Amino acid sequence: MGLLGAVVAAAATAGLERAAAKLPKEQRAPFERTNHRGETVTLLEGPVAVLGALAGVAAGSGSGRVKAAALVAGAVSGAVGAYDDLAGATETKGFRGHLSALKRGEVTSGAVKILGVGAAGLAAAALLPRKSSGVGAVVEVVADGALIAGTANLANLLDLRPGRALKAATAVSAPAALTGPAGAVVGAAVASAPSDLGERSMLGDCGANGLGAITGTALAASLPRPLKVLALGAVVALNLASEKVSFTKVIAGNPTLDKIDQWGRRPR
Repeated sequence: MGLLGAVVAAAATAGLERAAAKLPKEQRAPFERTNHRGETVTLLEGPVAVLGALAGVAAGSGSGRVKAAALVAGAVSGAVGAYDDLAGATETKGFRGHLSALKRGEVTSGAVKILGVGAAGLAAAALLPRKSSGVGAVVEVVADGALIAGTANLANLLDLRPGRALKAATAVSAPAALTGPAGAVVGAAVASAPSDLGERSMLGDCGANGLGAITGTALAASLPRPLKVLALGAVVALNLASEKVSFTKVIAGNPTLDKIDQWGRRPR
């Protein structure tokens, strides 16, 4: 699946990006946002990258159940992310903020996204092939669902500076890129990188959640159990840490991480 999926994803993403650039101004306007420099960028990169990655997953070879899981995770997570991009307000942020609003009876677009990504993770996990059965299988499905949903949300948390989420998704997906749906993520990320790093576009919730969910599915499908437990622990820890610390400040304060973060970007 990996190599063919990467090639198809890259080609599809590049083609869709060219088509999106030709859309009438009034159709592009709802996707325009202001980035960290105060400049206007488009969120169309998100649906373009997700659709490209899904095309790569569908075209690749390999286990039908793994492909189905990646398609469900990426499509649903991308869709609810797009809903949050277009309908979301910026006043409420983070798990705590959206869950607090939900307790008050206010259903935010972020809460819809959290529930949708969680449901997508569980559905994708249920589709993955398993050797265990009974209670053991149920525990594995829940753990894999948490890994998929957590990776989707973590990718979104990183999408605060140009190229950051794409670099992270590529780094995590690359080791499994030749054997599973991770190749499609790498292909879509490579094709999206020039526009993202050039600060003409950004992934938004749609792109980050969609690519992150496919990445999480690839991890759940390919990692041996001990490494999967470590991955889940790291994903959960980073998601929880994001409620207390700024990843941007942490990265900027570490010379190595900051250098990686600046690769390919416009000068500060």
